[in-house]
Amino acid sequence: MTNKNIPFQSIDWTKVQKTEHMGETGIAYWQTTQFNGLRIRMVEYSKDYFANHWCEKGHIVQCLEGTFVSELKNGEKVTLTKGMTYVVSDEFSSHRSITKDGVKLLIIDGDFLKKNE
Repeated sequence: MTNKNIPFQSIDWTKVQKTEHMGETGIAYWQTTQFNGLRIRMVEYSKDYFANHWCEKGHIVQCLEGTFVSELKNGEKVTLTKGMTYVVSDEFSSHRSITKDGVKLLIIDGDFLKKNE
């Protein structure tokens, strides 16, 4: 793994622009900050959100508010509530998010989660 040096800085999420990403149902609102080899996002899924694809990217996902289900392609479903976290490396477990009542997440991904060959 290549070390990426990021100087100390704070992120004021109230000043980070939101982008909309349509799900199969519902909408995901992303606020994204990008660094060299690192992406940090504040993500909100609307009520009745159902992801429109299987994600193969690695993430660290912290549930800040609400409840959601992370469904794995093998059929397993994991429910995460406020205060819970999941971690997965790139190309390890295809997953998608589903929420009935909406959820707010902090999602971190980057080079450090790439699959080792």
